[in-house]
Amino acid sequence: MRDLRRDRIPHGNLPLELDTFVGRAAELAELARALGSGRLVTVTGAGGVGKSRLAVRTAARCAPRDGVWRVELAPVRDEEFVDYAVVEALGLVDHTTRLPRETLLAHLADRELLLVLDGVEHLVDACASLVAELLGRAPGLRVLAVGRRPLAVAGERVLPLAPLRPEEAVELLAVRAGQRYAGHGYGAPADEGDGEVRELCRRLDGIPLAIELAAGRLGALSPRQMLQRLDDRFRLLTGGDRTALPRHRTLRTTIGWSHELCTPGERLLWARLSVFTGSFDLEAAEYVCSGDGLPAEEVLDVLSALLAQSVLGREETPAGVRYRMLDTVRTYGADWLEATGDAARLRRRHRDWFVGLATWCELEWFSPRQLEVVARVEAELPNLRGALEHSLTEPDEAHLGQYLAGALWFHWVGCGRLSEGRRWLEQAVRLDTEGTAGEQSRLKALWVLGYVAVLQGDTAHALAALQECREEAERSANPTAVAYAEHRTGCLALVTDDMPRAETLLRSALHRYREIGELNSNVLMGQVELAMALAFQGDLPDAVRLCEDVRRVCEDHGERWARGYALYVLAYAAWNDSEPARARELLVDCLRGAHRFRDQLGSVLAVELLALVTVVEGDAAEAAVLQGGAGRMWPSVGLPLFGSAHYNAPHELCEAAAREQLGDERYEECVRHGARLGRREVVTRALRRPGTAPVPLPVPRGSGRRTAAGAGTAKPAASPTRKGGETAG
Repeated sequence: MRDLRRDRIPHGNLPLELDTFVGRAAELAELARALGSGRLVTVTGAGGVGKSRLAVRTAARCAPRDGVWRVELAPVRDEEFVDYAVVEALGLVDHTTRLPRETLLAHLADRELLLVLDGVEHLVDACASLVAELLGRAPGLRVLAVGRRPLAVAGERVLPLAPLRPEEAVELLAVRAGQRYAGHGYGAPADEGDGEVRELCRRLDGIPLAIELAAGRLGALSPRQMLQRLDDRFRLLTGGDRTALPRHRTLRTTIGWSHELCTPGERLLWARLSVFTGSFDLEAAEYVCSGDGLPAEEVLDVLSALLAQSVLGREETPAGVRYRMLDTVRTYGADWLEATGDAARLRRRHRDWFVGLATWCELEWFSPRQLEVVARVEAELPNLRGALEHSLTEPDEAHLGQYLAGALWFHWVGCGRLSEGRRWLEQAVRLDTEGTAGEQSRLKALWVLGYVAVLQGDTAHALAALQECREEAERSANPTAVAYAEHRTGCLALVTDDMPRAETLLRSALHRYREIGELNSNVLMGQVELAMALAFQGDLPDAVRLCEDVRRVCEDHGERWARGYALYVLAYAAWNDSEPARARELLVDCLRGAHRFRDQLGSVLAVELLALVTVVEGDAAEAAVLQGGAGRMWPSVGLPLFGSAHYNAPHELCEAAAREQLGDERYEECVRHGARLGRREVVTRALRRPGTAPVPLPVPRGSGRRTAAGAGTAKPAASPTRKGGETAG
């Protein structure tokens, strides 16, 4: 079977197996056959029976051309976010106003891949709707769904997953206990006469989750002791309810038994940790979960005990060590938390922690820790979403939701999440417009919303939000909000080709920033945008001076994101000064940084200008490929090149030169080739040094190719004419 990781091609996002996969040979073969003959297969069964592990194991053996992609749906609470979850899992970045469903349809239309939807049971209607439409319009797509019930979509094949066979259950218990307690006699296959182990596995109904939890207890209890306690737990936690499905009684018995074996402090922490969505770190657990019955200094010890009992899992991430609960374990804890009457207080503490985290991240964004902030926010995104949802749905908390949505501006704008950010911001500014009018939190949410809309090319909504912000800020005498509203209105003028107005507004905003002592990434971006307006008007020396100043400030503060945009303007100026080598050097630096931040806008702008540099260097075919790749990237950002004649001028010059050298047919061939590349492939090609090993190009067809002696590339006019607000070429 082909090893996609070894082949170094885009293989998807399946997690690597960290422990031994035990048993299930027949089920693996059956599922593989089903996937080979059908386009939609759903693995169903009780919680904890091993559906996800079986699905991932089988999917890893598949090798569709465009990889295998897993979507973990357990953290998704609202059906409205199912499409967003799939977009995120596929690594797509879409800054436009189009719906995520449209983004998925466009992405999947010509791809061959396997999509694993893991945990569909609480989102069945939304998942069924999505799957039906995707399968109907993406012929190369196959879907493997995992959940406690089928999707009930036409063509679906359902594979119910039974518990482990007795011998497999015993083997799993032995293997897991051997991993945890090496040297204690575990790990070897059980003897035929080891009746207590076999009885324990039988009483656990062969459910892998139950067996995993039992293995975690073998360091403290013998199989006989566990059997004795298991008898008590079965009677206590089924509560005599004979109407519940047997598999539900079994799962509840398993989790409840593990819960009962915990100390009171462990049970309390288990319940309180259930407020987290996704993973969390120790500091968050100490703040959110400490209180009556559990001092903060004891949280680490109790958390370690839960980790040892497999109630929690531990994972290494770029943001550090994090902990995670299985969804079934978390749900059980949430039920207990509700029963204690303490759920509302814990949700408020959870919200407060993540509001504080967002505040810290916003401050540290303008510092050498900028990339650390990127990793931290990515790791905490499920919890930040939970805090946003709580704040935007609880009475009298609109200001906190507005504050949090605005504080995360750097993530929405700088890390490729414009579409999601806009959704939260629009929801925030609609809330309690009278009660929060003029408040800093609402004003900030308004100008951030306007900024996002500007970058998406949504002129009307951008202008409306920025005007509302400016008017409210002036009424409430808030000079900071006035400055930001003016700044972003200047950005709007810049991308709509009104350069004199852009220059006036941006100069005024920068003056206001100086008056109030404001200095951060936004202020530096204002200076970069002013430089761009000057460059477009032909004032290259002043544009260069402004951007060199931005570079110095960025280096002093460790800021890398705004620095990338300064490099873009400097590269534009270098190219206009007939220094293509210097322009390439600056653009490569710019593109590497933007790609690291997942800043799709910064990346595609750099690729567009690198295409022009490439054609000047004499490689017209590669320039056309890069243009095709950029064209594939733009729809997930917004209006290509903002619909701006100024931003579009280098693109048109590149196209004209490439067509002259290649001929129309060959040029279009190369563009189509680039349009088939993924974002990473486009970036990799754009970063390639001229003169290095050649990269694949489409084979010329026919005799339509025409060559020219030289590039003959002219410089753009200082003020190109805007053509009806749309991109020419």
